Amino acid sequence: MRVLAFSDLHLARNRAADLVAASAEADLVIGAGDYCNARSGLDEAMKMLSGISVPLVLVPGNAESAEELTDAVPEGVHVLHGSGMTIDGLRVFGLGYGVPVTPFGDWSCDMTEAEALELLNRCETADVLIVHSPPKGCGDVTSQGISVGSTAIRDAIERVQPDFVFCGHIHDSWGFRGAIGRTQVANLGPRPNWFEVSL
Repeated sequence: MRVLAFSDLHLARNRAADLVAASAEADLVIGAGDYCNARSGLDEAMKMLSGISVPLVLVPGNAESAEELTDAVPEGVHVLHGSGMTIDGLRVFGLGYGVPVTPFGDWSCDMTEAEALELLNRCETADVLIVHSPPKGCGDVTSQGISVGSTAIRDAIERVQPDFVFCGHIHDSWGFRGAIGRTQVANLGPRPNWFEVSL
């Protein structure tokens, strides 16, 4: 299965156009959160992505709530937050929001490590784990050199051992590729990222 994945669109019209154009070559498109800015412009972001005709799976970032995203997506688009599904034999599980809690204030949709762990414990198996926040120590370094990833997400990766983890959130680490055990971890950013996923 050819998977196109991205994160942190933040209403960038040119980036959205590139993603829509690239999606014609994809079997599945995955978005790892932050389509709008500070809870504003989500409907506009979904219109920008409306040209994607293949299956589309999204998790909320910290810039939009799960409820807001569910209300905004077109019919047929799948929103995962503490939940999973199977698409054409591919098992995916998603968890959005900023984990741990960000310093951004009231607009940011965040969770504590304990809250994230409770939702991640619902995941017993997955080929792909889609999270907005990166795991601790992997694709989570800020421009100040600080590791700000989630221990709950890292623990879930070590327990479930999916083939891939797609994340975003930490803009300074866009483009990062690494591994936790046998799991490949990618901090995506708002450009087309391609993955061949074996079923």
